Formats: sequence, structure tokens, C-alpha cells
Amino acid sequence: MALLSLRNVTLAYGGDPLLDQLNWHVETGQRIGLLGRNGAGKSTLLRVLEGRVTVDEGTVERSPGVRLSMLEQEVPREGQGSVRDVTREGLQLAPDEEPLAYDHRIEAVLSRLGLEPDVPFGSLSAGMKRRVLLARALATEPDVLLLDEPTNHLDVDSIDWLESFLRNFRGSLLFVTHDRALLSRVATRIVELDRGKLYEFPGSYQDYLKRRAMALAAEDDQNAEFDKKLAIEEAWIRQGIKARRTRNEGRVRALKRLREQRAQRRQRVGQAKMNVQTADKSGKLVVEAKGISAGYGDTVVVRDMSTIILRGDRVGLVGPNGCGKTTLLKVLFGELPPLAGEVKQGARLEVAYFDQLREQLDDSKSVADNVSDGGDTITIDGKPRHIISYLKSFLFEPERIRGPVSVLSGGERNRLLLAKLFLRPSNVLVLDEPTNDLDIETLELLEGLVIDYAGTVIVVSHDRAFLNNVVTSTLAYEGDGRVIEYAGGYDDWQSQRRNATGLEDGPSQRHKKGIKPKTQGPRKLTFKENKELAALPARIESLETEQEALQVKLADPNFYQQPSETIAEGKERLDAIASELETVYQRWQALEEIASQAN
Repeated sequence: MALLSLRNVTLAYGGDPLLDQLNWHVETGQRIGLLGRNGAGKSTLLRVLEGRVTVDEGTVERSPGVRLSMLEQEVPREGQGSVRDVTREGLQLAPDEEPLAYDHRIEAVLSRLGLEPDVPFGSLSAGMKRRVLLARALATEPDVLLLDEPTNHLDVDSIDWLESFLRNFRGSLLFVTHDRALLSRVATRIVELDRGKLYEFPGSYQDYLKRRAMALAAEDDQNAEFDKKLAIEEAWIRQGIKARRTRNEGRVRALKRLREQRAQRRQRVGQAKMNVQTADKSGKLVVEAKGISAGYGDTVVVRDMSTIILRGDRVGLVGPNGCGKTTLLKVLFGELPPLAGEVKQGARLEVAYFDQLREQLDDSKSVADNVSDGGDTITIDGKPRHIISYLKSFLFEPERIRGPVSVLSGGERNRLLLAKLFLRPSNVLVLDEPTNDLDIETLELLEGLVIDYAGTVIVVSHDRAFLNNVVTSTLAYEGDGRVIEYAGGYDDWQSQRRNATGLEDGPSQRHKKGIKPKTQGPRKLTFKENKELAALPARIESLETEQEALQVKLADPNFYQQPSETIAEGKERLDAIASELETVYQRWQALEEIASQAN
């Protein structure tokens, strides 16, 4: 049964329509992931369905008595009353519902999201305010739940809880998100808003990726065939007088129609072209922390933490909102002194820092001036490039480039900060929540760029797919200021954490039950491990020397004049060295950690 229907709906704010003659239905029990590029109109479509935005043409039909609830993407800065009061706003009791039962429902939702009912809403951080607004949307028990980027500003435990809740939600669900893990585990069908039209893909997110690739390839083939035909007809018309003879008037009219069709074609939004300028290699050691504590004022957020980050490492940093991840980054890279312990930084570090709060952007300046400091050109790899051309590669239109930063959306601000960040040659990338507000295409491009980055990466993120695909080790907050290191990405961390505790639920649930994770006392290295640790630096040195020599050889064009078997062997050996180096680095770090804990 259709709960919501769009019939010939059109909406435009000047230029091409955001919604172009849409006919679509939301059925009972569907869990729909709504995708599209930044600026495609996804948030606008949700507001149209909710009834907050009036369309230019067509009708929006809602089934009688259907209850809708929506979580907006933007978080209000101010709010009246307590968390409980904000959760109650706009909600009404059902005719047969007792007020006490209603309050119990609110208290249950607030408890699940880890919210204190009596705390003033205005005193909360943006992340906590978003939790309250999510609680308000869930407390209505709607028939249709509309969520606009529901995981933004939520920590990993809250995202896990939200995912479980949505999978068991009995109503219909329509949600906009860039969280690929959430899409994979929750959505039963994908709908994409592209150039004003909606395209449905039944099945999982993985099914969507395959079918969409096929659809785009078919579109490209069709456009190429059309353009070929148009080019032939244009060549014919240029022959002159023969094209105007009476017997050819039909062909001339057909050419006019072809021109009109070509003019009406809406091109797909291009893909950003991001490149990072790299500096000379840093030393092997990037950062070493020994027994550090970190915090601010009288608040200690990290206690007795030790870690070693080596050149080429990809380290993820995860934990609840407000636990001190950004503070820890500042201590590791010298912006704040540790409260206790010692931090040693390596040689020749060139750090590029992506700021979660985007404080490196000046709202009073234009987009161009934020990147070029008022000049018309910037320098990339020693060569000048015009600022307009550079920012176009990050998908900024000329009128946007000349406008102020203050009018940019969240995704545009993120892209601008990346454009500014990547101008600086670096060998260490520190990324504090880089994925917020990016569409999936740009997110995947950033992911590939980070994977291919030649230096060291430290990333704070709640994006589980990003962490799984990018990082090789994870520093995780486990409560009481403890930061524990795990091999692998997000899923590896979850698996190792469960195995270490013998429990199937996360730390937040264990703490509620009063169960503490099992811990083992520090052990000493065995004789064999001590001998192995002593030999590892020489092994690493040998591998890196061989790697550099082989890279020089493969860069020589004369190398490829040799037999194909020799070329293949060289490439295979280079890949094998890279894999072995990663294994050796991890082993060295693991043994160093055991040794430091025993001392």
C-alpha cells in the first residue's frame, strides 16, 4: 500500500529543475536509501514529502492518517528547555494512550541514545543535539521515518545502535546517507536522484552498485550513438544548397529536432579530481608516545597511553563523542603538551591537518581567496595554475568560487578544505572527520587518494566502511581514558574486542551491566622475541633499500625493453616487498608494545 505518492512533481529554484516530473511511491514496510550527488536535491525531496516545501507542479499525496517524522541534516544552535522538553515538542498522545506510557516511551528512547533527560538542550554539543533530535523523531513511532544524514556527528556506538533500531523499525524508512555500511545493512532498495529524475534499484546497496554501473555504461553508449548521428547530419547540412532542396526538407526538420534533444540533455555531475602534493619522505619514526596522559584543565581524557607510529602507517582513531580524540591528535603532533609521559616526533615531518570544525576557513573571504590568499594562481608540483581551474577540479562553479564561504553547504565546505589542504606538500596526513557531508562518489575518491598516499595517515572517523578500507591499525577508546591499539580496521577492532571480553555486546552495554572487560597483566618478551625485535630494524632497512632500488629500476624506460617475464618478476617483487614491509612494521610495533608494557 502506498503511504506517500508523487504525481508529476516538479520543483526548481532557477536553472534546471531539482525535481523534474517525478512519479514515485513509498510503500508500507520499505527501507529506502536515497542517494545522489551534493546539491542534487535529496534534502529538498524529503521536505517535499514531509509537506514543508510546496512544489511548482504536480501533487504530493499522503495516505489518510499516516504519521511522518523527519530528522533534519542541520542542527539548530539554540533550543528551549531540557532534552526531555525538546523530545516532546510537536508530539501528541493517541486517543487511547495514557500520558505515563507516553513518558515511558520518551525515557526509553533517551536512554537508548545515552541522553540525560534534564540537561538543557542549548548546552549540548552539536553531536549531542543531533541525538536529541533523533530521539524526538523516533519517539513519535511514525509510519514513515525520514532521515537526512542520520549518522552525522554520531559516535560508533550510537551508529551501531541506530543501525540495529532501523533494521527492526516496523514502519517505512527513507534515509539520505553517505554511510555505506548503513546502506549495506539497512536498505532493502536504493533510489537515486540524478539530474531531477528518480531511478529505483531494488535489492541491496551492492546490487545497486552493479546495476548502476551497467545503466551508466548504457547511457554513455546511447549518448555516443546519438552524438555520432548528430555529427553526420551537421556535416551534411554544411554542404550548403543541396540540404535546402525540397526533397531534403524532412531531413532538415529532423536535424533541428536532434539539436533540440541535444540541448536538453543534462550532463552528469563530474567527479572531483583531487591530488595530494607530497613532500620528501619523513624519518622511519613518525610519532612515539610513552605513558602519556592528555587533557585540558582538570579533565584527563587519555591515561597512560603508549604507541609507535611509523612511516607509511594508516592509523584510525575511534571513540565516543567528547572522549578526547582531537585532544590526543594535538598532543601527538605537538600542539598541546602531554599532562604526563613523553612524546617523541620523528624527523622531517610535514603535517597536513584536516580540521573537523573547519576553523581554517575564513567565512568573510571568498572561496578563491581562502585557497589562494588573494592571488589568481597557485603552485602545484612547482607549476603555476589558475585558481579557477584548480577549484573547478573540486566541483566548484565559477559563481560559487567568487562567492563567500559563509553560503557554502557542509559538503562544499569539506571539499574546499580538502582543496586548501592538498596544496601543501606533506608526508603526514591528519584527517579529523574528513567524510562528513561528502557524497559517496567524492568519499570514494578521497578514500582511494588516502590509500595511494605515499606518506603516513592518521584519521579520526565514524565511517565504518572508510576505516575498514583505509586503516591498518586502530586506536580505540575503551573507557576510563584507556586507549588500546588493535590490528586492522573497524570490523577487526569489533571482532578482537569481543574475543578479548568473551561478550557479544560493546563496551557501552557492558558498562551498563557492570561487567568490566577482562584484562591480562603485562608479560615480558621471550628470548626468541627479544632476538627477533633486535633483528627487525636491520631487516626493515634492507627491505626499504631494495624497494627504493627496484622503484628506480622500474621507472627507467629501458627496463621495459627486457623480456616480459623479467618485467613481471620485477613488478611482483616490488609488490612482495611492500607486503612484507607492512607485516614487519606491524610485528615490530607489536613487540615494542609488549616490551614497553613490561618495563
